[in-house]
Amino acid sequence: MFVCAGNVMAGAWTTINIPGGGTNLFGVSGNNMVGSSSRGGSFYDGTSWATINYPGASSAVPYAISGNTIVGEYRGGTHSGPGKQGYGFIYDGTNWTTVDAPGPNYTILCGISGNNIVGQYTDASDNNHGYFYNGTSWATLDYPGAGATYLQGISGTNIVGWEEGAPDGDNAFLYDGTTWKTLDMPGVNSWSIVPRGIDGSNIVGYYSAPDATHGFLYDGTTWTTLDYPGALDTMVYGISGGDIVGEYTDNSGNYGFLYTVPEPATLGLLSFGFLALVRRRRR
Repeated sequence: MFVCAGNVMAGAWTTINIPGGGTNLFGVSGNNMVGSSSRGGSFYDGTSWATINYPGASSAVPYAISGNTIVGEYRGGTHSGPGKQGYGFIYDGTNWTTVDAPGPNYTILCGISGNNIVGQYTDASDNNHGYFYNGTSWATLDYPGAGATYLQGISGTNIVGWEEGAPDGDNAFLYDGTTWKTLDMPGVNSWSIVPRGIDGSNIVGYYSAPDATHGFLYDGTTWTTLDYPGALDTMVYGISGGDIVGEYTDNSGNYGFLYTVPEPATLGLLSFGFLALVRRRRR
């Protein structure tokens, strides 16, 4: 059972399908987008597609972009070291850089803001930890008391993600560099929320309900549900200014989308209602 309050945001939805099908759009920065499809990692400049694959790797997935710099993960090929399952990468359009947190089995880069990057790694016991990387030094960044921390997006000093196993339960969170704040929709369990991206004070992600998976936008005050028109499920992954990207599913498959917030309003000025639901756990 759910209750819907307020109006759904009115804006422009555009389907974006990578050749080969099965499109997920994870990150956006200006006209540039990154994602993946059945043919692998891809970069889109608004006109043409280019494959993203770390040289010598068997596969690569770009998760975020800032300007021309792309971050993500790659696996296999000539890079399968002892005990290593995957590596993070930074690609500036010319040069590839491997990012491998000291000692872990697996490293993933999920979010980028300027020179600052966040993601997660697994240790020798297969425990998952968040980390912050400024291009030179590493810092493990775990939600207090959590068994697993997943850092997904960064904007300035603000970081979003979720955790599992903390004394206060499983939570979605915003970390401002000092304080961990649980992200709670009224009437909704925090562990149901999956934050994936942040730009300024605006956070995007998705949540699961009995009827479907829904995207959301949270501006620090108001929660807004984002559903691609006519879709069975909508998942939001990235945000840059008034542009939001993700994927939706219908009866014929899954597709990427770009959602553009209507002008002259900005994300911070729009006020909308939210969907309050009793939802099933999504992980």
